[in-house]
Amino acid sequence: MSDVRQVGSAAVRTEEGYRELYRTHYGRVFRLCRLLLADRHEAEDVAQEVFTILLKEWERPERPMLWGAWLTRVTVNACHRRRRSRWWQWRKAAPEEFVEADFPSPQPSPEAAAIDGETRRRVLGVYQRLSRRQREVFVLRHVEGWPSRDVAQALGLNDGTVKRHLFRATQAFRKALGEAS
Repeated sequence: MSDVRQVGSAAVRTEEGYRELYRTHYGRVFRLCRLLLADRHEAEDVAQEVFTILLKEWERPERPMLWGAWLTRVTVNACHRRRRSRWWQWRKAAPEEFVEADFPSPQPSPEAAAIDGETRRRVLGVYQRLSRRQREVFVLRHVEGWPSRDVAQALGLNDGTVKRHLFRATQAFRKALGEAS
């Protein structure tokens, strides 16, 4: 794995380096957009915007960069901007059915392979009913695997607020799956 993916190249940034970042991170960025926006076409547009922003940043004078974390933050911000736009508000007036198959993943996880169709529908139903902030916290913590303190910093929240949102989201999932304690 080259250092371009993690920190940025110590040498001059090249077009090939940008392409490598795109290939490495596009699927994850699109999946994050799709989870936060719940609209495949909007997610594709926002993912492209994120990589346009990356290209502009890539062309700036070099500085060490953790590109994966930077792309995640830019993606969350781009999703926020899209949801605040008038176009988004008008577009969301006509809800689109949420189709689980629209979420690309590099490979199915053991958990995904074990969950049957009915359970997936129940899980996605619970996910859709979470608040916007709970979705963001849940996705960054459990899908992206970030520690709570990093989620808090990325979203501009304190650690306790992140833990509260995560607790409420987890409780909603447990209740829906019949595991409430």
